[in-house]
Amino acid sequence: MINIVFMGTPFFSISILEGLLKQDYHVLAVVTQPDRKVGRKGILTFPPVKNAALRYNLSIFQPEKIINSYEMDEILELKPDLIVTAAFGQFLPEKLLQTPKFGAINVHASLLPKYRGGAPVHYAIINGENKTGVSLIKMVKKMDAGDIIAQKPLQITQEDNVGTMFEKLSLLGRDLLLETLPQYLKGKIKSIPQNEDAVTFSPNITHSQEQVDWQKDATKINNQIRGMYPWPIAYTMYNGLRIKLHKATVIKTEATTQKPGVVVKRTKKELLIAAGNKSILRLDEVQSAGKDKLKIVDFLNGAGKDLQAGDIFSN
Repeated sequence: MINIVFMGTPFFSISILEGLLKQDYHVLAVVTQPDRKVGRKGILTFPPVKNAALRYNLSIFQPEKIINSYEMDEILELKPDLIVTAAFGQFLPEKLLQTPKFGAINVHASLLPKYRGGAPVHYAIINGENKTGVSLIKMVKKMDAGDIIAQKPLQITQEDNVGTMFEKLSLLGRDLLLETLPQYLKGKIKSIPQNEDAVTFSPNITHSQEQVDWQKDATKINNQIRGMYPWPIAYTMYNGLRIKLHKATVIKTEATTQKPGVVVKRTKKELLIAAGNKSILRLDEVQSAGKDKLKIVDFLNGAGKDLQAGDIFSN
């Protein structure tokens, strides 16, 4: 039986962990990020993978930094045959990468060498890609730069957002890993070096990237909204009030001469905003600061009741 140490943190990692557990692999331990305070109330919250590990009574390590940590020493003492990572969120030291007999494999949510980094799904949607996928790579000390073991593509539909794509990619990554591992462990798969000339990066989304620029056309703004939902969530400003944008629709049958950011149309059930290149975006689900997410009809009956055509949403 192959002994594995699994490393992962978000929901994306869970199905991959569970896939290994349901096959003939022995998961020695799970390594994940430390518990963090979440939300305005600062509630200490377990990483999603920790909750899964607890359900299966697995040993858990949560190093703040795995490099030179006592947790790393304990992991090395377990003498794993293989390390599998899936959105763990930390660099692994060379000693840890070199110790297992079969090295370390990372399940990455992009078609490498495109979108190395911590937010590959976000950028794929924001940039208007029509497909992404998963890559299995040999882990090296350089971020997401290892040789490619296997890849599988996945279409991005106009209805997809970060949340839906992570669910799909998690299952795709699980299946690709489980299909590939038997042959990989037998030494029958030849990995392929990445094309360094084709590398692009997807660093973590910054706060400044979350704000909508109405000078952009409606399609690009809608891609931004989809590419930041359900986290970190794009937003705009209205009369000093931050409005988070959860869902929108590009109006392709109309154009406008209004300046970007201006309310083109406001009814009891509809709110249309001018964007760049004379395009129009309809807001479908929004959230005022400190309030719950609302369908636009409910928002217009509440916090947005005074909104009128000609009002301006600012950058």
